[in-house]
Amino acid sequence: MILVFACSVWAQSSESDAVSTSSDTLLVLPFENQSKAPGLEWISESFPEVLGPRMASSRFYLVPREDRAYAYDRAGIPLTAHLTRISLYQIAEQMDVDYVVLGRYDYDGQTFRAHAQLLDMKALHLTPEVTESGSLPDMLDIQDALAWDLLQQIKTFDLPKKADFVNRSAPLRLDAFENYIRGTIATSNAEKIKRFRDAIRLDPGYYDAMLQLGHTYYDDRQYDSAASWFARIPRTSPHGNEAAFFYGLSEYYQGDYAKSQEAFQYLADTLPLTEVYNNLAVAAGHRGKHAEIDYLQKAVTADPTDPDYHFNLGVAYYRAGQMNAAARQLREVLNLRPSDAEAKSLLASIAPPPGTAVKAAQTATITTAARVPLQRIKLNYDETSYKQLALEIQKAAETRLAQSDPRRHAEFHLERANDFLKRGFPAEAQKEFAEALKADPSDASAHAGMAVCLENSDPVKAVSEARAALQQRPVIDAYLVLARIHLKENKLDAAASEVAGALGLEPSNAAALELKRSIDDRSSVKN
Repeated sequence: MILVFACSVWAQSSESDAVSTSSDTLLVLPFENQSKAPGLEWISESFPEVLGPRMASSRFYLVPREDRAYAYDRAGIPLTAHLTRISLYQIAEQMDVDYVVLGRYDYDGQTFRAHAQLLDMKALHLTPEVTESGSLPDMLDIQDALAWDLLQQIKTFDLPKKADFVNRSAPLRLDAFENYIRGTIATSNAEKIKRFRDAIRLDPGYYDAMLQLGHTYYDDRQYDSAASWFARIPRTSPHGNEAAFFYGLSEYYQGDYAKSQEAFQYLADTLPLTEVYNNLAVAAGHRGKHAEIDYLQKAVTADPTDPDYHFNLGVAYYRAGQMNAAARQLREVLNLRPSDAEAKSLLASIAPPPGTAVKAAQTATITTAARVPLQRIKLNYDETSYKQLALEIQKAAETRLAQSDPRRHAEFHLERANDFLKRGFPAEAQKEFAEALKADPSDASAHAGMAVCLENSDPVKAVSEARAALQQRPVIDAYLVLARIHLKENKLDAAASEVAGALGLEPSNAAALELKRSIDDRSSVKN
């Protein structure tokens, strides 16, 4: 899988001398259950689910559970096994990770305690143990605090105060979280479906559970149910892109190529993965859209080593009557995969072996749809690689920009932040806006961008950031954030004032005009 956009960003952000660098990789292992209380075994797997995302940052690439499960399987170790220090080191070395989090927990009926350590694989150093404790219902806060303790030991992060770090987590019901974790470790699809549904029933906005429920139905080939759940996940959520990808696949397998194409078209504009371009082309091809050739050319250019992309492009050229171009692509398939029977058969119909009597092969036309093999859909989705390469780019750029003036440094992060925001990665955008403000605290655009990122999760801080932007200069996004927040609070006069500020900068701004209509409608009802 090649990342078309990421490669172009590298070219834009690189100077004449590229800097070799690598992102640190973080593996969080399930914690050992030392509690004698029954029914708490599920908590073991909850630590990677909480600590991993909380510790992930512009420095870390987080190893997903699927990769950990694969490594355990290769080593012949059950996923639920408690590793010895030697086994732990061997697994971490095999996975080529930089840091490993390990720990244990216990509960005496009154107090829940969690203990953790960080293993630095490069320095072969195990940090001192950190401990957090409290009541069992406060388990998620305890885990958040533990993540802060571990990051503090690395000493290369500008961390917020511990209380602020803990309070930034979105609220989540513990019983919903328990069902979600029990669903992830369940061994049958029926049990997974039950657990994920229970989690969503308890917390209707639990998008992690919706995503896993969709995946479970998809794996069970219940594509109608899968599509229904993937469609409920907002595209602006952290899981929005993945949900859109598998929604596109689910609709494809149901034969609704229009909906499939729409999903992959959205992703092609947001997340330029080669598999996205390929699937967009395949869905378009089923609808007789010749634009499929353009998308497949992008996939082949980005990843010329994948025979399926060449095959699909060959089929597309064949359908379009471009036989010489089709033959070139099919020959490339056979160079990469000599045993590809479909490619051999289609190539023989275009350019038969010498001595074979085929009438007008080079100008053959398609006589029946059955003669043309189906194009190949891609099932893999690897957004993490996109993010990992983006981290590589950022670290290289940071090395180059370390000695530059603050304005230039801030502009680099601001450009990346706005691109992340546009492509549906709000968490990554927020980190980039924070880096821009660290380089230049007076950057009005960075304050406004941070306000946009925080608008739904922390409206109080979003207001503060928007006002900080407007203290520097008028910024339309800052006005709009304030207007939307005031409107939610039913402060109509304040909202109208902010909208007026936005329209003063840009009289035709669609978002500002829509907000003005909403305020006017509410005002008329109120009066």
